[in-house]
Amino acid sequence: MTDTTRDRDRPTGVGTPETLLIRTATSPRGSGDRGRLGSRIGSAFAMFRNGKSITGLAILAFFVLVAIFADVLAPYSPTKVNPTERLKPPSPEHWLGTTHIGEDVLSQVIHGTRGVIVVGFLAAAIATVIAITVGVIAGYLTGWKSESLSALTNVFLVIPGIPLIIVVASIFEDPPLWAIAAVLGLIGWAWGARVLRAQTMSLRNRDFILAARANGEPLRRIILVEMLPNLMALIAASFVGTVTAAILGLTTLSYIGVIPVTTYNWGTILNWASAQGAFQQNQWWWYLPPGLCIAIIGVALSLINFGIDEYVNPRLRSAGERARALKKKGLDVNDAVTAVRPEPAAPGERVQA
Repeated sequence: MTDTTRDRDRPTGVGTPETLLIRTATSPRGSGDRGRLGSRIGSAFAMFRNGKSITGLAILAFFVLVAIFADVLAPYSPTKVNPTERLKPPSPEHWLGTTHIGEDVLSQVIHGTRGVIVVGFLAAAIATVIAITVGVIAGYLTGWKSESLSALTNVFLVIPGIPLIIVVASIFEDPPLWAIAAVLGLIGWAWGARVLRAQTMSLRNRDFILAARANGEPLRRIILVEMLPNLMALIAASFVGTVTAAILGLTTLSYIGVIPVTTYNWGTILNWASAQGAFQQNQWWWYLPPGLCIAIIGVALSLINFGIDEYVNPRLRSAGERARALKKKGLDVNDAVTAVRPEPAAPGERVQA
């Protein structure tokens, strides 16, 4: 039998590895690729389905809604002065009391939420985009290109942020929120880029990446379709961490007076309270609410990060699944010895002591 006859008699769908590779490379890309990409992205966002992440996301969503509807929720204008209501403790008219010139503290806290959320998310978005671009490209490429991007990352790791923000604040008489967020984002992307570079270097030698490269896939598709869904957990963790750092950086810089107090956020409220001696005179209604808001949003972001860590780390994920399974059975997960429930005796069977 000749080779042509054998090829004609070969069943459909069976071929040599070379023909299979050609068939895979030349097969049309359509709904199948989109379906696989959607399933990968869906499985990547499964990190937000555990209890810690859900609790953190719920708290964060509350602050986001307060920031969006601040004009509706605030009972007064944050700059409305009432000389007859100076330093009043909480009352039905002013739920969180008033400042030294009669401004409503609750209205200031609500309007200050908008600045915190805008700066935190905008700075994190800028930092995450730069970290993905630099980190993934530096991890996928080799040679001097990868080393150059790595050196750039190391330079931004050691750039001091406070002097740079002081320079920006001196340029603008009243710096806008986007300028503050841009500076915080430009100095906050380096750590995320280093983590993504290390993980990308591990992924570039995996079988599915080598197969895509052998099939002649363009670099854009390899990064967007093959690599990024496998990096979503690290990207999400980097984004959440940058939001936390940006919020703490904004409130700290506002409290020490680097950012003008006309830009309302929780840090400027603490700045005014400190300047007017609220800490010494125990006017707790002035400084305690913004401080609690900073702590609560920090806890929410930490819970989201803990949930992501539990998803990424196989040991933490298995431990969490085991703890949830024990709770469903009514057992205490903190017991050193797991209780064993005896099997119920059959009818008529004697139970031995």
